[in-house]
Amino acid sequence: MADPSSYRPRPGEIPDSPGVYRFRDEHRRVIYVGKAKSLRQRLANYFQDLAGLHPRTRTMVTTAASVEWTVVSTEVEALQLEYSWIKEYDPRFNVKYRDDKSYPYLAVTMNEEYPRVQVMRGHKKKGVRYFGPYGHAWAIRDTVDLLLRVFPVRTCSAGVFKNAARTGRPCLLGYIGKCSAPCVGRVSEEEHRELAEEFSDFMAGRTGTYIRRLEKQMTDAAEEMEYERAARLRDDIEALKKAMEKSAVVLADATDADLIAVAEDELEAAVQIFHVRGGRVRGQRGWVTDKVEDVTTAALVEHALQQLYGEETGDSVPKEVLVPALPDPVEPVQQWLTDRRGANVSLRIPQRGDKKSLMETVARNAQQSLILHKTKRASDLTTRSRALEEISEALDLDSAPLRIECYDISHLQGDDVVASMVVFEDGLSRKSEYRRFQIKGFEGQDDVRSMHEVITRRFRRYLAEKEKTGEWADGDELKDEEGRPKRFAYPPQLVVVDGGQPQVAAAKRALDELGIDDIAVCGLAKRLEEVWLPDDDDPVVLPRTSEGLYLLQRVRDEAHRFAITYQRAKRAKRFRASPLDDVPGLGETRKQALIKHFGSVKKLRSATIDQICEVPGIGRKTAETIAVALAQAAPAAPAVNTATGEIMEDMEDGTPWTTAGAPGEPVPAGAPDERRGQET
Repeated sequence: MADPSSYRPRPGEIPDSPGVYRFRDEHRRVIYVGKAKSLRQRLANYFQDLAGLHPRTRTMVTTAASVEWTVVSTEVEALQLEYSWIKEYDPRFNVKYRDDKSYPYLAVTMNEEYPRVQVMRGHKKKGVRYFGPYGHAWAIRDTVDLLLRVFPVRTCSAGVFKNAARTGRPCLLGYIGKCSAPCVGRVSEEEHRELAEEFSDFMAGRTGTYIRRLEKQMTDAAEEMEYERAARLRDDIEALKKAMEKSAVVLADATDADLIAVAEDELEAAVQIFHVRGGRVRGQRGWVTDKVEDVTTAALVEHALQQLYGEETGDSVPKEVLVPALPDPVEPVQQWLTDRRGANVSLRIPQRGDKKSLMETVARNAQQSLILHKTKRASDLTTRSRALEEISEALDLDSAPLRIECYDISHLQGDDVVASMVVFEDGLSRKSEYRRFQIKGFEGQDDVRSMHEVITRRFRRYLAEKEKTGEWADGDELKDEEGRPKRFAYPPQLVVVDGGQPQVAAAKRALDELGIDDIAVCGLAKRLEEVWLPDDDDPVVLPRTSEGLYLLQRVRDEAHRFAITYQRAKRAKRFRASPLDDVPGLGETRKQALIKHFGSVKKLRSATIDQICEVPGIGRKTAETIAVALAQAAPAAPAVNTATGEIMEDMEDGTPWTTAGAPGEPVPAGAPDERRGQET
C-alpha cells in the first residue's frame, strides 16, 4: 500500500486549466483516468487526509504510485481524451459498463452493390444502416419476414447470391415473392437499391407514406376491377400494420430520442436505454457496472453517454437525449454530442407528459435489471471465490491466484507445432490478453521442449519490459505494432500447463533459468484430472465435485481450444499454398486475376507466355517468371475417387485433389488423413 504523499506533486506544479489525469500503480499500469475543469483543484481532492476520502477513492490513491496529467484547451477536448484513454488503458478503478448481452441489430448493408437485410452483432460498420438493438434475434426475423412482402430486399449470403447468379436460378424466396431476385436480373441494381432505401425509411419510422400509398393503389386496383392485385395490396397493408404493431407508439409527436435511466446502490449500478425513433420504441439495451469509485448519478450518466455515443456519428446520435440527472457541467457534454451528430442535440431531464411517463418505465426496467444482476452475480462471485480459495489451499499458495495463465501445445504428427496462452482473472476469462506462439527453436514433436520454449519466451518478455526502466516499460514501449497495449508485462500468480510431470518440470525449469521464483506452477493431466506440482512424485487429487478442479479444467480446456484453433488455421493456410506464391512480386490481386482468367493452375501451367500476357496487369517479364516458376513446381499426380473410380481434376483455385479423406470424399492434396493423424 502506497502513501499518497510519496507521489504528491509539488505546490504550484499542477496547472489551473482543463485537462485529463492518470493514476498509475507501481507497475506503471494506468488504474484510473479522470478529467477536470481545473486540474489543480481536482487533484488536490485526492491528496487530503485519507480518513476523509470515500473508501473506494482511498483504495485507489493507496494503490497508485504516481499521477500524471495532460493539459487541453477546452472541457470538450478533455471529455474526448478521457474517453479515448479509458478505451485504451481499461483502468480498473474507472466505471466500466458491461453489456449484459450482445445485442442483435437489424442491418441493411447499403455499402454493397446489392444491399442485404440481415441480423448483425458487434461493432458497427461504415456504410451499414442499423435499426435496434432488439432483445432477441427472432424478433428481427419476424419483422423482416412481414416486411419482405412489401419490400422484397435480398437477404441471402454472398455465397448463395453468387451461386444463384451462376446457375440463373433464384433461391426459394425469389420464387415465393419475398425477394426481388437481383441475382438473376429480375430487377436492376438501381431498382433494388431503391427497395432497400424504402425498407430503411419504413424501419426509421416513416411509415404513413407507404401505408397511404398502398391504400390508394388498392383502391385504384379495385375500381379497375383488378381484384387479385387489390387483394395482394390488402395483404401487404396488413403485413405492414402487423409489423408496426410490434413496436407500439409511445410518443405521439414522432420524436427521435434515447431515454437513459439509472438504478444504483452503494456497490453497483444498472443503466437501461430505450431507443425511440418516430415515436416508437425501436430498441432497448442494458448495462451494469461496479462502482469502483465514488461516483454520483450525474457522473454515471456521463459515463453512459460516453459509452453509448463514443463511436457513433450522424443520425446514430438522436436529436434528443433524456436522462435522470444532468452531468456537471452539462455544456461540454451537450457540445460533444452535438459535434458527434453534426447538428444540435438536446440533453435534458423530462419534466412532464408522455416523456416523463416513459422515463419512469425505463427506470423500472433499470431497477429490475439491477435486481436480476445482483441475484445472478451473488452466486457467481461465491462460486468463483470458493474455487480460487480451494486452488490456493490445494497448491499451498500464499494467496488466491487472481491471475492464472494456462499453456497448451498443439500439433499434428509433429507438423505446425503451436502453443497457446490463455488468461483468467478473478476466475473469468480475459480474452483480450490471450496469446499464441509458433514453436521456432526446433522441428518435430516434443511437447516438453515446446513447453520450455514457450514459458521461456513469455517470461523473458516480462523481464525485458521490467528491465527497461528498472520497473516497467511505459508509453509506446507498452504498445504493439497496432498500437494496442502489450500484455506480456503483467505476471500471473499461477501458471497452469496442460500435461503431467514432464511438462510441469519443463515450465519450472524455464522459470528457474530466468531467475523467477515468485510464480507458482502446476499441471493438469487429462487422463485422471490430476494436479501435478514441481518436484512432487505424487499428484494432488482434488475431489471431482471441487469448484477449484472445475475452474482448472475450464482454464485447461480453453487453452486447448485456443491452441487447436490456431493450429488448424495454420494447417489450412499451408494447404491453400499455390505454386504462384513463390513468384516474386506477384500479389494476391494478380494471382486471383490469373486463376479467374485460366480457371486453374493446371491450365495456367500449360499456357504460353503470350497467353499469360493477355491477363490485365501481367507484363511479359512477369509472365516469363510465372512460366518458369510453374515449370519448376512439379504437378501433383492425378487422384482417383475411391467410390466411383473417377479421376479428379484440379480444384477451381488450382489446388489438386487427393482421396485421403473418407471413402468417396476427396480432400486437398497434402491434407493429413484425419483417420490416422491426431491433433494434440
